[in-house]
Formats: sequence, structure tokens, C-alpha cells
Amino acid sequence: MEKLIITVALTGAQHGKEANPNLPEQPEEIIRQAIECREAGAAIVHIHARDREGKPTADPGVFKVISDGIMAKTDLVICLSTGGAAKISLKERIGMIPALKPELASFNIGTTMTGRYDFENGKWLSDFTLSQSYSDLELIARTMLEAGTKPEIEIYDPGMINNALLFEKIGAIVKPMHFSFVMGIPGQINTPTPKHLLYLSENLPEGSTWQVIGIGIHQFPMVTMGMLLGGHVRVGMEDNLYISRGVMAESNAQFVEKTDRIAREIGRPIATPDEAREILGLKKKLILTQVDRL
Repeated sequence: MEKLIITVALTGAQHGKEANPNLPEQPEEIIRQAIECREAGAAIVHIHARDREGKPTADPGVFKVISDGIMAKTDLVICLSTGGAAKISLKERIGMIPALKPELASFNIGTTMTGRYDFENGKWLSDFTLSQSYSDLELIARTMLEAGTKPEIEIYDPGMINNALLFEKIGAIVKPMHFSFVMGIPGQINTPTPKHLLYLSENLPEGSTWQVIGIGIHQFPMVTMGMLLGGHVRVGMEDNLYISRGVMAESNAQFVEKTDRIAREIGRPIATPDEAREILGLKKKLILTQVDRL
């Protein structure tokens, strides 16, 4: 098997410090934890941004501060999120792509929905739908294409693979494609099983790469299965706040360390950021020294 790419989703846009006080929200926190994750073996960091009140933002300026801070200290591949959050418009969600031209950016290639119901009190605790038309999806795809950004294609149900094939056919996405299977969200692939993951991985176009994302308690079972099937993995506090049952994570680096241990036990060596770039077909990062800049 090829080397394993570990991606870390550091913060997300749904929960905040009220759910786990160790969740990074501000740029300086995100940068610090990204550096720790690189030291632990991560190759890619998946970035959401927050404003000074801790609320999700798509402000390119905030994304730039985070990206610049990470690039100044590490060789990590940076994947910016265009998923945004509720009440952030499509135009705002993709605004950082032409502004920053990241190597990778997430692309939710369809309409997604999630919710959490409080059965005891009979009410919704969360209820979110990201509604996107085919025209919206084409705009996202072509914005990334023009910026030279490779889309990390987020798959929330099997039909979304067909959307990716459609946009490849009309020239808005180019091969080889990179996919993320998001498993464990209500309303989507809610019951992550080895059978579901095998089905998804076997229905990708030839030459594609993929990673699995297990939400909450499904994280490490699906991560392990993804490793065994030859895929790559994403872990971190966006997807799971606990490092083990009942034990709240102290940092994102803990997830990388645990993933590294599992990978080494089953014989999957870990990819460096530049090895991840080669696997995904990205350009090798040019790291400028202070002398080069002068």
C-alpha cells in the first residue's frame, strides 16, 4: 500500500469551546495546533475560520492570517473549507479561493443536511441544510479550477459521486480526483459500516484517491477500515471531540498520534506533506527563506 496521508480538521464550524474548551478557534490557536499536528505526523490541515467572537467566518483576511502563520512554520498542505456555515452565502464561502489560491479546498458536491433531535424535550437542537444547485456547484468547481486549487470532493451520499463525474465531463473538474467520504452524519451516510465504505471506494473513477471521515464515535473504526482498504484518513476536533470513549481530547495532535500508532501497527507508513503532494498530484511547495525574500 502507498503511504498514508493523515489530514487533521482542526476546528470546524458547528461546535465551539462550550463543547470542548481545547477546540482552537482564533488564528493563533489554530496555527499552534497545526504546528503540533505536523510534528505528530500530519500531512494536511483542513481549515475553518472564526471571528473574534468564535463564530464561523469566510473572511479571506482571517484565512490568510491562518494560512500564512502555518506556512511560515511548517511544510503542511493547507486545505481551506468552502463549506462555511449557516447564513454564509455561496459568494462568501468561495471568496478565499481566488484571493489565496490554496493547494486544496473542500467541495461539498451536492446538497447536504444534518440535524440533532432532543427526544426528551421534543425539539431540534440543530437543523442545518446546505442547499446547492448544479449552477452553484459549477461555480465552485470553476472557481477552484481557475485558481489552480485541487478540490477535495466531499461525498455525503453515493449519488454525489455521479455529480463529480458530471462536472469532470463538462470540464469543470479534472482528473485525477480526490474524494472524502463523510460517514456518520444523520440524513447522509448515517450508519458507517465496512460494507458502505467498500461500496463507495469501489465506485470511484480510475486513478482517484480518497480519504474517510468518521464522525464522533465512528472516527477511529472508520479510520482503521480506511487504512486497511488502502485509503487515506481525516481526524480531528471538527469531527470528534473525544480521543476515546468518555475522554475529551486535549489537542488535535492527540488524534494524529493515535492514528499514527494504528497505522504503524498494521504496516502503513505515514506520508510527509511533500509525499502527500506527490500522491495527490499537487505541486511541490516552494519554501522561501528570509534571504530568498530579500
